[in-house]
Amino acid sequence: MENRTARLTLLIDPNKKAMFERLCDLDDTTPSQMVRKLIRDYIEARLGPEWREQVFGADGARPG
Repeated sequence: MENRTARLTLLIDPNKKAMFERLCDLDDTTPSQMVRKLIRDYIEARLGPEWREQVFGADGARPG
């Protein structure tokens, strides 16, 4: 299970933000959910399908 306590703050053009929010709404997802998915996809593209072991440990769980 992922720990969702870290915050990522970014600046984005207001028009892009509005369009992103509309597109997320069409996909019945929140912007936060989509950003988390984009980050997971990016990590997997860079590290491969076994990235969870590198990030969370061999058992896939978050390190204590």
